[in-house]
Amino acid sequence: MFIGDREIIEAALFAAGGPVDLATLKELVSKKKKTRAIVLSLIQEYHKRQSGLDILEVEGKYVMQVKPEYADQVRSVAPKELPSPVLRTLSMIAYHQPLLQSDLVEKRGNATYDHVKELEARGLISRSPEGRSRILTTTQGFAEYFGLKSSDPEYVKQKIIELVSEQGQTGLDKWLGVKPTVGVTMGYLSLMFLLGIDNFKVVDPYKPTEKDIQRIKDVSKLVISKGYGEKVAEYFNGEIIEVQAVTFDDLLGTIEKLSPLGNKDKVKAAVEKVSELKEQYLSKTIGITTRVKPATDMVARLITDMKLNVSAGGLLVAPDYGLSSEGVDVSSGADILVPSHQNAVDDIVKRVCQRYDAIINGITNGIDNGTDNGIDNGTDNGTDNGTDNGTDNGIAEKDFKV
Repeated sequence: MFIGDREIIEAALFAAGGPVDLATLKELVSKKKKTRAIVLSLIQEYHKRQSGLDILEVEGKYVMQVKPEYADQVRSVAPKELPSPVLRTLSMIAYHQPLLQSDLVEKRGNATYDHVKELEARGLISRSPEGRSRILTTTQGFAEYFGLKSSDPEYVKQKIIELVSEQGQTGLDKWLGVKPTVGVTMGYLSLMFLLGIDNFKVVDPYKPTEKDIQRIKDVSKLVISKGYGEKVAEYFNGEIIEVQAVTFDDLLGTIEKLSPLGNKDKVKAAVEKVSELKEQYLSKTIGITTRVKPATDMVARLITDMKLNVSAGGLLVAPDYGLSSEGVDVSSGADILVPSHQNAVDDIVKRVCQRYDAIINGITNGIDNGTDNGIDNGTDNGTDNGTDNGTDNGIAEKDFKV
């Protein structure tokens, strides 16, 4: 029986169950240069057919799917995706099989009982009596589900070893369909909801206990404040994403870094929201002539972003955390206090707004009290250059950690 490239591509799109890129399809056929032409031809053919299936091009990839008008009618028989925790339980069974259920529960917790029931109901594993426990192994259904040539336990284990050795946990997660778990501090938690990142775990990477470190090892990506990467890397070997959110520009940069993990529509809405807020706050500073003096580098960045005039004799603007990590009391004698991680609101967008509000309101109050330093009595001498001549006293970015 002759099998042509067209039939292979059609079968591949059906078997994939999700989007497939052109490079992957080219690897399956003999006439690689004609791959795209064949796919486009199939798209036209399926579009004209009076059938329940369609082939679409989505962001450079191709997917065969049920036509929208038939989706509700067939939803009840469509296979449900396995949740990430269940998939991780399955990967442990696959690697350690034959595995005692009691040993698995000890490693994965009591929720494992429900995972095992679901996996057995799906035909992905089998259970056989072994004393007071059960022996767990994968099945032929497991091999078919993941596109393996054999269901032999040794073959399955070797496949897992190859994936991990070549691509690490990321490769294994991708093969299993596990979404990467993102570790995030409480300070950045609101970003997870803002960007639609749903597979996350709140962790404390800054002063971790042994329990914290074990919890962090369960994640594949870790979102932390800029300046802590080297320290955290001492006990975490996954991907470290260093971010910051002092200014609106910081926040936009952070959103860009995390966008691949989020929902496309929510990321777009977040960018639009933050960009609009930035413009609103910049419009509030137009016409302000009062001079200010930043106590730290972080405050200097806020003031620079707001395009305010800087002077050695201006209103002293400082973060409200008091002692820095170097033991310097940066808040002492300040005319304006800017909320830091200790006294800021939970919502990260509102937190940035809170800082801008503190500076604008502080300047307004200073003017009302007759302490406007707009003229500065000539004490600036043109030596400030917007950086406060190094008066940040060694205050690092990490003092604004969240």
